[in-house]
Amino acid sequence: MKKIECVIFDWAGTTVDYGCFAPVAAFLETFRRIGIEIKAEEARRPMGMTKIDHIRALFTMERIAAAFGARYGRAWTEDDVRARYADFKDSLFASLRDYTDPIPHVPETVAALRAAGLKIGSTTGYTAEMMDVVRPAAAEKGYAPDVCVTSDGLPAGRPQPYMIYRNLCELGVASRRCAVKFGDTIADIREGVNAGVWTVGVVLGSNEMALTEAEAAALAPAEAAERMAEVRRRMYAAGADYVVDDITGLPGLVECINRRMAYED
Repeated sequence: MKKIECVIFDWAGTTVDYGCFAPVAAFLETFRRIGIEIKAEEARRPMGMTKIDHIRALFTMERIAAAFGARYGRAWTEDDVRARYADFKDSLFASLRDYTDPIPHVPETVAALRAAGLKIGSTTGYTAEMMDVVRPAAAEKGYAPDVCVTSDGLPAGRPQPYMIYRNLCELGVASRRCAVKFGDTIADIREGVNAGVWTVGVVLGSNEMALTEAEAAALAPAEAAERMAEVRRRMYAAGADYVVDDITGLPGLVECINRRMAYED
């Protein structure tokens, strides 16, 4: 009988960096340095992708492409993408360690999952060099997955499934249906769907919610419910099997998936 053997987590906005603010700030700054003001909502839209792909996606947005053309009198090129990516990395590394606090309930929930016999994997839009900053800092604060896979050396990052496949290999999980992907972006959802694993979105702390912890806590109940419902809608539209409010709902959900698979068998 199949059952869930591992949970594969995203990093920023899912397990660390409540609201996924570290990359947003760096994207805004790197475009500002060439005289292009981008909106936080635009910066967040491709979130979860490998960062150079994210910058390329920003350049392809109609408004940003038009702003670049108006300022420079030409269309953007791949050289512009690479230049912004190099500058983005400088901005990100300047503050990345400051955005490594685990999101509330992550350490204890991960401990509960491990106590239930599950392995803990991870995928990310960050590079291995970036994760060399994030991983040890997060570990010092109580969160350390068994495996951390980046897209370095793989055919592609999200939304392609290769990082999930590498997790399954490294964790020794033979069936994709014995894995859960848990993340906070639409790219996370599509990654899980493309890999054929159980795919679960998380609302609070997410890039999609786009709020600090204090901002989320300050919302009036009606507004909080409305904004959370909109995030759920987007995640389900992207193909999520389930969406939970926060990580504390995950252990119970894993039990539900196990019962569902037992019934289907």
